[in-house]
Amino acid sequence: MTRVWMLPVLMLLCGGLVATGEAVDGSPAEAVFSFLLFALLAFATSPLVFPRSVGAAEAGRRAAVDGRPVVYWRPGCAYCLRLRVRLGVRGRRAHWVNIWRDAEGAAVVRGATGGDETVPTVVVGSEVRVNPDPAWVRARL
Repeated sequence: MTRVWMLPVLMLLCGGLVATGEAVDGSPAEAVFSFLLFALLAFATSPLVFPRSVGAAEAGRRAAVDGRPVVYWRPGCAYCLRLRVRLGVRGRRAHWVNIWRDAEGAAVVRGATGGDETVPTVVVGSEVRVNPDPAWVRARL
């Protein structure tokens, strides 16, 4: 759990340090802007951007019923964030599995990628894509 929040907390701490330095130098407007920028980066790298994760077994059962994609991801992954942002609101319809919280999900990814934990890995039926084009995933939603 703590590993998931390390990068966002680091972003907030850095933002606080930069903002404090700018405030001490007499630039309160720049200090506020810098802190807000770092807070935005902290939010973007946090798990809050992603829909609620389910376990790999549950995602597999749901996908078998509704045919929607299963997206294996991990917090702090820039490619996962890119996919999530490009999917927009429709991305909530996919089944999201955080491989840092679900060992079975990590095993699925390692099996699909030849032993690596490369994410995002998207499974639709029997088709597996590693770091797929967001348009491909959107078409399957």
